[in-house]
Amino acid sequence: MSVSEQQANGGPSEPQSRGRLYGVGLGPGDPSLMTVRAVKVIAEADVIAYHSARHGRSIARSIAAEHLRADHIEEALVYPVTTESTDHPGGYRGALDEFYEEAAARLAVHLDAGRTVAVISEGDPLFYGSYQHMHKRLAHRYPTEVIPGVTSMSAAAARLGKPLAEADEVLTILPGTLPEEELTARLASTDAAVVMKLGRTFPAVRRAMERSGRMPEAQYVERATMAGERTDRLAAIDAGSVPYFAVAVVPSRIANPAPEAVDAADPAPGEVVVVGTGPAGPLWLTPESRGALAAAEDLVGYTTYLDRVPVRPGQRRHGSDNKVESERAELALDLARRGRRVAVVSGGDPGIFAMATAVLEVASQDPYRSVPVRVLPGVTAANAAAARAGAPLGHDYAVISLSDRLKPWEVIAERLRAAVAADLVLALYNPGSRSRTWQVGKMRELLLEHRAPDTPVVLGRDVGGPEESVRTVRLCDLDPAQVDMRTILLIGSSQTQAVRRDDGTEAVWTPRRYPEA
Repeated sequence: MSVSEQQANGGPSEPQSRGRLYGVGLGPGDPSLMTVRAVKVIAEADVIAYHSARHGRSIARSIAAEHLRADHIEEALVYPVTTESTDHPGGYRGALDEFYEEAAARLAVHLDAGRTVAVISEGDPLFYGSYQHMHKRLAHRYPTEVIPGVTSMSAAAARLGKPLAEADEVLTILPGTLPEEELTARLASTDAAVVMKLGRTFPAVRRAMERSGRMPEAQYVERATMAGERTDRLAAIDAGSVPYFAVAVVPSRIANPAPEAVDAADPAPGEVVVVGTGPAGPLWLTPESRGALAAAEDLVGYTTYLDRVPVRPGQRRHGSDNKVESERAELALDLARRGRRVAVVSGGDPGIFAMATAVLEVASQDPYRSVPVRVLPGVTAANAAAARAGAPLGHDYAVISLSDRLKPWEVIAERLRAAVAADLVLALYNPGSRSRTWQVGKMRELLLEHRAPDTPVVLGRDVGGPEESVRTVRLCDLDPAQVDMRTILLIGSSQTQAVRRDDGTEAVWTPRRYPEA
């Protein structure tokens, strides 16, 4: 019944106080899944408002239909556009903003007249719900209550019979309208996921699932608890058949583990992924690396680096000392040959003085040539220390390890001379340890033959960790006693600047433009 009909029949038009606004969640579709509170609010409301596309059919209204009365005032809030283009001067967003303002104004007329207004919404009103646009415009002006509802993702998990998340797993909820690259990164980095708003976004979502490696786990649910419900593996779905009211689900890995290979003579294909964890904790992990660590059945690595990776039920951890790189690589490849998904955990970037070389060296030999090996990059110690200091690596630079455990000092000294003669900034790894105490002093003497005494030197220790220390000294003041294996040295070129700023900090940077000879 419209407002004019209500007034003509002697309905309320001049109540004594302002009305109350309700945002009512109706659940995923089955009317029996409406909450008792939702039914009660609808029964007591004067006005029932619901959104629909221009065809006029409202899913929310169809869910609540049996609870609507003949004397309810109904406000159909019809979107001017949904996915199509518009000639509105503000574009698609401008057309919707104008619509929301007009819709809120229509409801405000009822609220000002003292009527109780229930805006009904499928699912939960504040979870990708249309009601939230009314809430933002009206809740600060009128008494408001939101009635939560069962979400479509909860209904989907129930219909699949698969837990969404368990223990410390992270569940990520994603709109399918995100750019494909962003979807891929977030799917790769999370334990479990639900992708909403499929329909026309399905092809991009499908590609993101494939690129992130989550397709084998991905499930599809359409119109959960409603007529026409459909569930299947996501890989089996034809893109042309997917409606807006469908979700993609990547369920809990703990609760839904990959099946074990049952035939030892013909195991499922395994692989080795060499993962760079960056210089410290989780903040330095790339999404791809985070996903690879979560997906692995076995973790292999130096115990210190393994300790950075959260413990996950069902994963096997194979820790060892830092000096058995070849043995670790062989263990990882043996596990992969037996069908296991193995992540070799490396600090920093695995390809820079780290585990990728050791793994590939062993993988190039029989009987490991057929084992798939991938290397995932990580933030390097040099990059991390440089970012803390400013931009000392802003121009050409050389990366050299001062450790003479795997190459003679004479080779190191020759490379230092060549780099300093070319006026390159130097990033020096493995500068010293308990058993190597003289290399830093020798390096300083060699460099002072070619570099000015006041050349900036950045000492970055435990960057990103609890004992982080980043400071800048002059080359002539570099004290070898203050350098250990957890320290990286960045030594400036002739052009590198160390500038004291107004806030008391010092910024070190190397100009991108080099002076002409």
